[in-house]
Amino acid sequence: MNALDGIRVLDLSRVLAGPWCTQTLADLGADVIKVERPGTGDDTRTWGPPFLRDRDGRDTAEAAYYLGTNRNKRSITCDIAKPEGQALVRELAAHCDVFVENYKVGDMARYGLDYATIRAVNPRMVYCSVTGFGQTGPYRERAGYDYAVQGMGGLMSITGERDDLGGGPQKVGVAVADLFTGMYATVGILAALRHAERTGEGQHVDMALLDTQVAMLANLGANYLVNGQVPGRAGNAHQNIVPYQVFEVAPGPDGAKDHLIIAVGNDSQFVKFCQVAGQPELASDARFAKNQDRVRHRAVLVPLLEGIMKTRTKRDWLAALEAAKVPCGAINNLAEVFADPHVRERGMVQDWDHPLAGPLRLVASPLKLSGTPVRADRVPPLLGEHTDEVLQEVLGCGADRLKALRAQGVV
Repeated sequence: MNALDGIRVLDLSRVLAGPWCTQTLADLGADVIKVERPGTGDDTRTWGPPFLRDRDGRDTAEAAYYLGTNRNKRSITCDIAKPEGQALVRELAAHCDVFVENYKVGDMARYGLDYATIRAVNPRMVYCSVTGFGQTGPYRERAGYDYAVQGMGGLMSITGERDDLGGGPQKVGVAVADLFTGMYATVGILAALRHAERTGEGQHVDMALLDTQVAMLANLGANYLVNGQVPGRAGNAHQNIVPYQVFEVAPGPDGAKDHLIIAVGNDSQFVKFCQVAGQPELASDARFAKNQDRVRHRAVLVPLLEGIMKTRTKRDWLAALEAAKVPCGAINNLAEVFADPHVRERGMVQDWDHPLAGPLRLVASPLKLSGTPVRADRVPPLLGEHTDEVLQEVLGCGADRLKALRAQGVV
């Protein structure tokens, strides 16, 4: 069995934050019914190239972006702009435990699919709304996108190289505000499901990208609230730990520049690092003995270490530092990531059989549960692939009703 066997999710979300949440619920065993617009579906189906190629090597309509966020779901089409489509969604909601949507504030009410309406249909419903700025507050009606939220939420002000080194604000390479909001939404939904099991009462989970981004400031948010000083960008360095950054090392065999991450997290690790580096005296220097001293004297210590690091190659450093149990790491490109023996041993790439392409490899869920393993039986669905199946199974629709719904353009 899977952990969420018996839980049915009605998923009216698209793009990333909502689908990331529902993909996690699906991985855990929930039956996720993805409701898409007839003819077009989730926006990300067209967000390519790259697109999945069929058995003849031709591009399909399935973008890699879409494939990476919709495994283990079933897809139906339903036009919620039509009253008949709205009625169909309400009918489905009566048979579901969770409802996820990421429309602009007020849109669901216009469609008769808001929390109050769905709650009247199903009092046990856990209803999750994912928006840029939440259901309340002066920005609630704004459209919120990850890029803008990374900026508004402070992340870009602390990401990127220092100004004095020619840097500037930088977004993160993946849409972290979306992804973290999806993960927090998953946690909120699971908590609300637990409450519903105990009490029979559902509730509204209000998730906002900006809220999540502010929470993600973590230690730097705490730093500011405690001391009132606005942190700047530190490039690849850590604001509170030294040495904890990228260093250039001796060139590799091809003569190209090479780099290594050093992540010394405590004073004993710094002692070991200095021993490996052949500079044990640095660990006993009063300016560097404790982390708080190293942070205060960063401008003195880091240039010394930069010169030392350039004396040996990445391979030499990695072997010596790993043997001494000093945290360190290479900077891998994605080809190196997926070729890494540890990544492969941990099963982080999953093989699927796609109806259009045959063999398909996708990133797997990182969740590893000993008693209720994650599921891996539903390839990311084609648009509307399961419309008949779901409507027959959940609502008992017969052939005549399905034919009528198609004639009306509802599905």
